[in-house]
Amino acid sequence: MSTSINTTKLYIPALRSRTVLRQRLTERLNKGLHRKLTLISAPAGYGKTTLVCEWLAGCKRPAAWLSLEQGDTELTRFLTYMISALQTIEENIGAGVLSVLHSPQPTPTESILTALLNELAAIPSPLILVLDDYHAASSREIDEAVSFLLDHLPAQLHLVITSRENPAISLPRLRVRDQLTELRAADLRFTPTEAEAFFNHVMDLQLSTDHISELQSRTEGWAAGLRLAALSIQEDSDADRLLQSFTGNHHFVLDYLAEEVLQRQPSAVQDFLLRTSVLERLCGSLCDGLMANAEASGKDMLIELERRNLFIVPLDHERRWYRYHHLFADILRRRLMESMSESDISELHQRASMWYEDQGFEIEAFHHAVKTQDIARSARLLQGGGMPLHLRGAARMALDWLKSLPAKELDVRPELWVYYGSALLIAGKPTEVEHKLRAAEAALEGMEQDVGDKELIGWIAATRATLASLMLADNYNGAEQNLQAAEAAMQVSELEDKTADLVGLITPARNAVKSETDGVDQVIAQSRRALAYLRQDNLPARTASAWMLGVACQRRGNYTEACTAYNEVIANCRIIDHQLMAVMAMIGIAQIREAEGRPDLAAERYREVLRVAGNLPHPAIEEAKMSLERINRVLEGGLNGNLIEPLSQREMEVLQLIDQGLSNREIADKLFLALDTVKGHNRRIFEKLNVQRRTEALARARELNLITRTPKPH
Repeated sequence: MSTSINTTKLYIPALRSRTVLRQRLTERLNKGLHRKLTLISAPAGYGKTTLVCEWLAGCKRPAAWLSLEQGDTELTRFLTYMISALQTIEENIGAGVLSVLHSPQPTPTESILTALLNELAAIPSPLILVLDDYHAASSREIDEAVSFLLDHLPAQLHLVITSRENPAISLPRLRVRDQLTELRAADLRFTPTEAEAFFNHVMDLQLSTDHISELQSRTEGWAAGLRLAALSIQEDSDADRLLQSFTGNHHFVLDYLAEEVLQRQPSAVQDFLLRTSVLERLCGSLCDGLMANAEASGKDMLIELERRNLFIVPLDHERRWYRYHHLFADILRRRLMESMSESDISELHQRASMWYEDQGFEIEAFHHAVKTQDIARSARLLQGGGMPLHLRGAARMALDWLKSLPAKELDVRPELWVYYGSALLIAGKPTEVEHKLRAAEAALEGMEQDVGDKELIGWIAATRATLASLMLADNYNGAEQNLQAAEAAMQVSELEDKTADLVGLITPARNAVKSETDGVDQVIAQSRRALAYLRQDNLPARTASAWMLGVACQRRGNYTEACTAYNEVIANCRIIDHQLMAVMAMIGIAQIREAEGRPDLAAERYREVLRVAGNLPHPAIEEAKMSLERINRVLEGGLNGNLIEPLSQREMEVLQLIDQGLSNREIADKLFLALDTVKGHNRRIFEKLNVQRRTEALARARELNLITRTPKPH
């Protein structure tokens, strides 16, 4: 179940029919197109977005646009919207990447971005991607992803970022390499000539040169200040009075001018502005839902506000969706809090939440429900009709809300404890997860278990299985690093006594091996428990649990249960359309068939993998290609009488470790096998290769192209 895309975030805001053309700036932008990045960084109200829209209107390159918001700080949501923006230019670009992003099986971010970059590199003509209001979505994960994109950006793509602050990417490096064009607040300030064009040609005020010069000086060329000043003068035609009234920095100028503008509006317009300020985006029917006894329809009011230049920005060419200028919205919200009671404001959010829910925008509905402090409604929306919202791009939003609730409210609704733990896991805080799961179990104690409670038990088990899988990966990686360090130390030690150092390196690895053993058992136990309690129609959760069970059982050598789990993954994925998960399960079955000594069945599965996978970006698919090539060589060798019987997958792993110079004991530790089991694998390898010792086995394996690497020197 995917999250609805708010397509208004993908529209290039339409230019007003009358505006000041800033040719001096658009020329600088044109001259920077050969570079990787254009950064337009300045405080609010300096006309960043308007400038880019003006530039794009005259630029001959197609452009993809993404308006970013506070809820876009999660990488999956950010990349989903970014790819959706690119698809407004190239319809099918990133389709495989989107499939991977929405899969329960996590994929390395670099693999996802590399696949997207490869598709972008194949586009024949140049294009521009604009990330507007980047500061609103900036997070460590997103900054790292954008930095990776910039490091590998194909020549066809030019990236534009508008932001109120410097993004956390390597700007100095880009400057040194002449890959960055920058516009700052000093560049964006209106010059006296531009101010004269704005006041007298755009706003038709016919001010004197002295008035214009004084207003330009007072506002320091700040676009928002100039517009507010013009609106104020437009109402009473008294520039002298205005100039005598306001002084000070931008903050006070803004507040004063906003009051000037608002107080001159009819009461119906003021009421509309204040009530609808709770919205990030506005359309006619949504505004109608917030108004009581309105004199005009929401659609007509929005059109009138645009006609009067009241800081409203159209978001599509059909004039269906709008937003208020960010600064103006902030002022309106402050005025709303001063003029309305908390209960009245809460009712506005309630109405907005109901409208969004009716339209299928569940995350937006949840956002407004949280503002109402309606715990019951917020909890219901968070459940997301069986696929909780924190699993669909709203983990941080969910965490912020859950953290604000007292424990007694969570105890009444144990599912919130479960979602709390799951959201923490997604947010990269695994050490806090178990406490929340235990709190959920404590809250469930003594309750008469119904279908919903049993489902929660399944969710708890699935979360624990995921947590164990993550810890398993961390332990395994730590063991690998320690063993590699030990190997390197042994290679350089010669005759020196390095015993103490080696013990210090190897002991943590041995502990990690034991932890891995315990971790696999934990994954198996919790995955089984999850599948026993989760409803049959809870396909996303069952698919993830079955996947973890399959991987753990395969590692344990329990091939029958592993295949059963993988087959459930494949069947579920056909229904929920998770192509990558199905492919990964097929790869698991292929590996099992290979380990069982059935290379013909393994090859059949690998061929199916490559047929189904298409261009899905994942390292395992590349490994599947290599495995198929290797198996084909084995099958051909067997047909020619070069092998009595093909080597199984496990025998191939043992052979490769022999090639790396590992002893039987080291191989046993690395593969988590008993020493006698490794010796048994050795005997079968020697029999199949018709040799009697290790050196002969390695030589024979190279003849058959089973291994190609050169052994490490000792």
